[in-house]
Amino acid sequence: MKKLRWQILIVILTLVVVAVLLLTQKGSEATITLPEPASGGIYTEALVGSFSRLNPMLDLNNRVDREVDHLIFSGLLRFDSYGTPFADLAESWGVSADGTIYNVSIRTNAYWHDGRPVTSDDVLFTIGLLRSGYSSFPADVQNLWIEIEVVRLDDKTLQFRLPEPFSPFLDYLTFGILPLHLLQNVPPDQLANAPFNLLPVGTGPYRFQELLVEQGQVTGVILAANTSYYGPVPYIEQIVFRYYPDSAAALEAYRAGEVLAIGQIATDVVADALAEPGLNLYSSRLPRLTLVLLNLNNNEVAFFQEKNVRLALLMSVNRQWMVNQYLHGQAIIADSPILPGTWAYYDGIDLMSFDPDGAVELLKDEGYVIPANGTVREKDGVPLSFNMLVPDDELHAQLAGVIQENWAAIGVEVNLQVVSYGSLLNDSLALRNYEAALVDLDMSRSYDPDPYPFWHQSAATGGQNYSQWDNRTASEYLEQARVIADRDVRARLYRNFQVIFAREMPALPLFYPVYNYGVDAAVNGVQVAPLFEPGDRFNTIYEWYLVTQRAVDEGEQP
Repeated sequence: MKKLRWQILIVILTLVVVAVLLLTQKGSEATITLPEPASGGIYTEALVGSFSRLNPMLDLNNRVDREVDHLIFSGLLRFDSYGTPFADLAESWGVSADGTIYNVSIRTNAYWHDGRPVTSDDVLFTIGLLRSGYSSFPADVQNLWIEIEVVRLDDKTLQFRLPEPFSPFLDYLTFGILPLHLLQNVPPDQLANAPFNLLPVGTGPYRFQELLVEQGQVTGVILAANTSYYGPVPYIEQIVFRYYPDSAAALEAYRAGEVLAIGQIATDVVADALAEPGLNLYSSRLPRLTLVLLNLNNNEVAFFQEKNVRLALLMSVNRQWMVNQYLHGQAIIADSPILPGTWAYYDGIDLMSFDPDGAVELLKDEGYVIPANGTVREKDGVPLSFNMLVPDDELHAQLAGVIQENWAAIGVEVNLQVVSYGSLLNDSLALRNYEAALVDLDMSRSYDPDPYPFWHQSAATGGQNYSQWDNRTASEYLEQARVIADRDVRARLYRNFQVIFAREMPALPLFYPVYNYGVDAAVNGVQVAPLFEPGDRFNTIYEWYLVTQRAVDEGEQP
């Protein structure tokens, strides 16, 4: 018993010591250091292209200028990857019940990079330039602004009066605003030569700092964080853009340590870029649709008016093989003229699969047979043979070759005619002087998914409905969606439109190309959502960081 009591005493003493230690440390604060973003660092990116001018009124035809302008200038509104508008320079906006009047208020804390406040007069001045005919904006955009009355209510408030309801109007408020006080004495016809284009002043998250020039050529642009920005001030203090002729040269610059990112990785260097251990690749659907347009109102190819013929043509094209072989898998098979990932896209449509046997059956059902000793199907003596225009570049030539082989396999003959893109558009599509054409519909900077311009009846002559599709029901859905403000209702109307399009297939959608962007692993916080133009990759630039600091997290010792 005495020996047992000593053992019990030792246990009790041990428990007492442990309890004392716990009590003495209870409530004491332990310091745990966690990394968090901090200001600082220089981000250097390779842009594929060449410098021209930094001015949002003049950058439409130069992608890399637009990408730099994306950081320097601001519009009244911006759109997220889903196609939803949100405030940029505008603090708020409201719409009248009839959808014809929009009131927009400018942020009270919005300043130009030189410290001057942004006012309604700056917006009015910019719209005047847009209307002048000396901007790079398309004629239809300029004409729209000519029809809209813009009223200055006060220094920070504007009213836009539309002649009729137009739901996509907010899309037209994304243009970059220019400073009246710096450009008011420049005649519109001299804007392209203004010194401002080399020393721009904007309102965006980054301000222009200097140009890098070698042997009289601009080789780069340096931007500095705008510490007076009305939105979140970015962590990265400086951005340096350097220009390279192609993606291969940009990749070499990355390997040499000249840059931390590559603004565009073309499909032919994707494999090499993926092999770089420190380079993270980000991919996003581009706002572009590659498709085959069929002239539905050309009597020389009247068989295009037969739905089963159109369906058979699409079913017999091996789109996935085409994408894998010539785009290195960098495209998404298309099933709709509306971009996937937007609020208007309807994902309930079944993707038409590659089915040459099914295509043959459809053609047989329509009465198209291959005559004895022949290779081309015909009906009533009319062969399934037509001409297809092809842009004069290597990729489109390769794609057209696949299409030609696929159609030959089901007894359809297509003769390829290679032309320049300008000639294809101006001499053939615009004049409706063609039978079929392999083209890209570019929807860049069109944040509202409105497909009206390409598929409505009224655009069949003189507009962009190059197929001349004449479907009254589909057109009615597009008309209603343009005048109704409720997005849920618009989405249902566009769903109905897409169902009709998939059933009728007035053109043959092939794929949506993918954009690839490379960023070194040292750059944190990068996210790339579906894009409406490549510059949208900078929409979250304020979350990117290169430098971290240790944050103190005080808590109880466990």
